[in-house]
Amino acid sequence: MADLNKVQAYCVKCKGMKTMSEAEQVTMKNGRPAVKGKCPDCGTGMYKILSPKDA
Repeated sequence: MADLNKVQAYCVKCKGMKTMSEAEQVTMKNGRPAVKGKCPDCGTGMYKILSPKDA
């Protein structure tokens, strides 16, 4: 994934798509890539699972 500053994910508290703050790429236990960050408005943790080709 090229730019982690532009990753959008769904915030369950705000009930909408938001651009993640403090985004970092992680690898799940099963080896799939994901991006973990926080909602810029409420601070809730956000998580977006990526396809293996985005790794």
